[in-house]
Amino acid sequence: MFEILMYLFESYINAGSYPPPDKLTRKLSAAGFEEDDIDEALTWLSALHVQNADSYPATLAHSGMRFFAELEFIRISTPARQFLLLAEQQALISTVEREIIIDRALALQQKDLSLEKLKLIMLIVLWDRHQNISPLLIEELLVPMHSTQLH
Repeated sequence: MFEILMYLFESYINAGSYPPPDKLTRKLSAAGFEEDDIDEALTWLSALHVQNADSYPATLAHSGMRFFAELEFIRISTPARQFLLLAEQQALISTVEREIIIDRALALQQKDLSLEKLKLIMLIVLWDRHQNISPLLIEELLVPMHSTQLH
């Protein structure tokens, strides 16, 4: 599924969004992705779209600290959790976006989700919510993934 998310971002970043699900299914199939992976990615993206202003408040005003639940400790690796909190502290993401990212990470039902996968989830969430993402943030979220593939 992560290959599909990366493909969508790289293919449609300049368009602002990707096509509707029926057209997207055909394009992904033509690109060589398997039907099961396409269905999983579209289900994940559909759930992301449900998380809009009606589902979450515009902001979460608090002065406290975010504590992770046991399930979040199991499913999200320590480096990924640390990066997520750092991104929030550096105002790269809002508290609401942090919660959406955590939700989408947990939805994958994987153990010990890696930092690279969390960064891709973060990128897709931010793209879905803002569409105009800082090039520096895109670089921060993508470069480590690509640099490991280059060596």
